[in-house]
Amino acid sequence: MSIATPPHIPVRPDWLALRPEPVLEPEREIVDPHHHLWDRPNYCYLLPELLEDLAAGHRVVQTVFIQCRSMYRADGPEALRPIGEVEFVNGVATMSASGLYGEARACAGIVGCADLTLGPEVAPVLEALDRAGGGRLCGIRFPVAWHPDDAVRLTPQPTSPGLMREPRVHGGAAALARAGLSLDVWAGHTQLDELFDLATGVPDLTVIVDHVGGPIGVGPYAGCRAEVLVDWTASMRRLATLPNVHVKLGGLAMRVGGFAFDESPLPPSSEELAAAWRPYIMTCIDLFGPGRCMFESNFPVDKGMVGYRNLWNGFKRLTADFSEDEKQALFAGTARRVYKSLTQRNGR
Repeated sequence: MSIATPPHIPVRPDWLALRPEPVLEPEREIVDPHHHLWDRPNYCYLLPELLEDLAAGHRVVQTVFIQCRSMYRADGPEALRPIGEVEFVNGVATMSASGLYGEARACAGIVGCADLTLGPEVAPVLEALDRAGGGRLCGIRFPVAWHPDDAVRLTPQPTSPGLMREPRVHGGAAALARAGLSLDVWAGHTQLDELFDLATGVPDLTVIVDHVGGPIGVGPYAGCRAEVLVDWTASMRRLATLPNVHVKLGGLAMRVGGFAFDESPLPPSSEELAAAWRPYIMTCIDLFGPGRCMFESNFPVDKGMVGYRNLWNGFKRLTADFSEDEKQALFAGTARRVYKSLTQRNGR
């Protein structure tokens, strides 16, 4: 076993400010389908911090909050404690919906957490989460990320191996499908075949693969980017054959990806980001098509390596030669179709 390192890179605003860029395509409408909010001893990222990033110059009109163990209830039944997170985020969304904070509607969609090992018995938990979300709950993320090497920290919270092949988890996932909710999955590339089994076993469930399927670039995979790309591509190609599977394009500025932009004197430019991430993002778009892909920020996690303006500039550079319809899908349309609360109950 290797020595564990913290999964999240500290955010350094002064360092991020060293590489200013003009905003590319400032009028392009963006739905950011993946960010977090939290108040933790080492870093606070709540509505004011989110609004500061949304004001970076890109036209972000809606966002989706993704589960991150924020504001769970301190007591009560264990299965119901994640309701606290949805209650908290719905309050933030209500503040944003007032229009007092600008055009963007923060947290217009909410992806909460439910213990899928409860199997079909998770149904009343989903109902309670939906009530707490005030019409904004659109999906669930159940933590499954795991790797045997301590140097591969996919998540701050430890999980168990093989969860996506557990019959009870399949039963819980089927309950999600019946409730009209999607499933976000954050897993390393070494777990994508397990994800294939889950997505195949519950074909009516809309599955969203977070962070381009988690190609790992640290620990035993450091210096093996070409080999990882081959293995990752094979697994993603297999997933792409399933029409219920979608993918988020982003999350590559986490420590586990191994790009280490944070170790440079200057933060990365959008050109550098586009060059480094092109193999992963273009492969996903080629395999899944723009109609099943969506760009994401993964803030504030990715903010340890890159600022919000340069991040979205990088995505825009990657799609400079795409058609308008393709760009619309990648930057907003796919997210709105997949996260139905953005249009059905709480949309613009």
